[in-house]
Amino acid sequence: MDLTAPQGAQRYLRYVAIERGLSANSQAAYRRDLEAYAAWLETRELENLAEVTQDTLASYVAELAAQDLASASITRRLSTVRGMHRFLFDEGLLPENVATTVRTPKRAQRLPKALPIEEVEALLAAAGGEDPVALRDRALLELLYASGARVSEVTALDVDDLLAAPDHDDAWGDPEHALEEGGFLRVTGKGAKQRIVPYGSYAGRALAAYLVRARPAMVAHGRGTPALFVGPRGARLSRQSAWLVIRAAAERAGITAEVSPHTLRHSFATHLLAGGADVRTVQELLGHASVTTTQIYTQVTADTLRERYIEAHPRAK
Repeated sequence: MDLTAPQGAQRYLRYVAIERGLSANSQAAYRRDLEAYAAWLETRELENLAEVTQDTLASYVAELAAQDLASASITRRLSTVRGMHRFLFDEGLLPENVATTVRTPKRAQRLPKALPIEEVEALLAAAGGEDPVALRDRALLELLYASGARVSEVTALDVDDLLAAPDHDDAWGDPEHALEEGGFLRVTGKGAKQRIVPYGSYAGRALAAYLVRARPAMVAHGRGTPALFVGPRGARLSRQSAWLVIRAAAERAGITAEVSPHTLRHSFATHLLAGGADVRTVQELLGHASVTTTQIYTQVTADTLRERYIEAHPRAK
């Protein structure tokens, strides 16, 4: 049977959504990658996916590389295309899987950017204030750094995902008392996998102040929502709005380094490892499926150890 790239993409997208349970963000990324691939095939006048060969895919990779795309972007796009070809072959919709021998460009390893502890503290302090939005922003930033959760994971939290310490589990009538020693988050990560992540007293007190003195008034302007973090009109806070909060706090703190939505997550991991936490623990807290993803942070810590060694050892220089 003839199967066009858009038709094959639709079948594959249904599969990853239903069978693999990928998040909405991941599904959107897959869709963009496959739409770009389909558009490229159309320029080559290849309407039937059965006509695609190994040389075709090699040409596609070469053209992506010629666009000066980052190797990580090329790797992701090719991974999506390979996944679709493999799925369609396994389903008997293609005569062969031509993507098996296509090589992924070697990915340059980039160290994550983390802020020094002093700059993180300045960033958090810059979000201070007593008005409702300032209380929310401080709670948001404190929780991001305390938990290492992704921005999308934190903005997806509901109030019920915020857990007090075990000896305060019946104290929600008094959040300031319940959260003063910190507690736990029920975080839903990639692939809808849930994990429990602790947070400390600083985040706990900031959350309590927000829940008592800010969130009720904000929610009253909306139609009611279970969302933990909301905007002034009572709707769930978006990832884009959270990013603006981070950027504004960085500007007020006078931080010259580039600060991205992942900066506090990177700082969380780097500071934990530098403080003596083991890689497996950090892996669980970050929600990484493989410890190899987490091990990149050990290189950052090793650099710090080397600097201290050179400064302190009499025969290091």
